[in-house]
Amino acid sequence: MSLLLLRGIASALLAACLAACTAEAPPQQGERIISVAPNLTELLFAAGAAEQLVAVSEYSDFPEAAKSLPRIGDAFRLDYERIVALSPTVAVIWESGTPPEVRTRLEGLGIRVVGIPTLKLDDIAVGLETLGALAGTEKVAAAAAAGFRAEIASLRAEYRERPKLRVFVQIDDAPLFTVGGGHLITEIVELCGGSNVFADATSLALPVDLESVLARAPQVILSTDDGDPVEYWARFAGIAAVATGSVYRAPADLLARPSPRISQGAAEVCSELDDARRRAR
Repeated sequence: MSLLLLRGIASALLAACLAACTAEAPPQQGERIISVAPNLTELLFAAGAAEQLVAVSEYSDFPEAAKSLPRIGDAFRLDYERIVALSPTVAVIWESGTPPEVRTRLEGLGIRVVGIPTLKLDDIAVGLETLGALAGTEKVAAAAAAGFRAEIASLRAEYRERPKLRVFVQIDDAPLFTVGGGHLITEIVELCGGSNVFADATSLALPVDLESVLARAPQVILSTDDGDPVEYWARFAGIAAVATGSVYRAPADLLARPSPRISQGAAEVCSELDDARRRAR
């Protein structure tokens, strides 16, 4: 057999092999992402990363599609065996809400951890951009971030000149819990022309006693608790918030869950504070 013929056969075989290998090679896949908090699940969907999301935490109930994804427990009781079985490449955690030991455990499993801070309203927009870069969905994430920033800027412009009101934020009643000056809800209250009566507290969330609340004489009470705040505070008719009927139940999902929907919660708070201003006249 001639050398020329051998070279031709070898070339043909190499070409056939390359074609077969190319045909059988799986397409390049994106990240396999797990979310360990409901607000992070919402951020991932809004950033366009839904197709790469392989599992979510308990209570991930928005958007509707999140309800059908596998569950891996909550941030305090993760099912690490199930996580390993799902072979995620990235875990998205909540910087101010996920316990530090969770990050350590996930990294110990060889999973890359991406932390999303949500201490300020703009952190939500930045989080969208971060997750868009992670998932390769930058355009979708950028549009979502721009829309969120525009909604917040609009509220800020509309309410910046409103008369100030003293606001007590109730996030639980047994024990009585509130938020400090560094909490996202405090920024929302200020955005709407209010002043958190516990803004001087350094903790993000803290227990308080009734006496200290009454001493700060709130003109508005905003509650994200499950109970009826009007019934709870009715016995304290001497404080302005109760006397004027300015006690409101705010939707927890729209305020206590730092996600793009918090702009809706902020709009509702602003509306309630305006209602309280009318009542105080």
